Amino acid sequence: MDCIFCKIIRKEIPAKIVYEDNNALAFLDIRPLNPGHTLVIPKQHYRWVWDVQNIGAYYEAVQKVANAIKKAFKTNYVVSLVFGEEVQHAHVWLIPRLENDGHGNSINTMNIKKISEEEMTTAQEKIKHSF
Repeated sequence: MDCIFCKIIRKEIPAKIVYEDNNALAFLDIRPLNPGHTLVIPKQHYRWVWDVQNIGAYYEAVQKVANAIKKAFKTNYVVSLVFGEEVQHAHVWLIPRLENDGHGNSINTMNIKKISEEEMTTAQEKIKHSF
């Protein structure tokens, strides 16, 4: 399959992976809206989140990752957005809200942050060590 997320699952494309279990994979978004912006995807290809066969196990992974992000970034505010248009593989965005993050009252999906490779690696390590 030519799906970019499937290629990430198969480790054909590098990604800053923060969590992996038998059913799900979580990695940092390459166009983050805030440091720690993470995508959680099912390992099996589904077009839409509601098509995921074992959606309970998938959302348990989403919950684990969201809680790790909260701990890593010392925030109680992690936005979750369900998408599936840009990449046609089910995924949930988890975006930590940070003080003075420039988004105002709601996430602006056009407000992509320029985050260095070093900052991305730091965010990855912070999340990985927060489980």
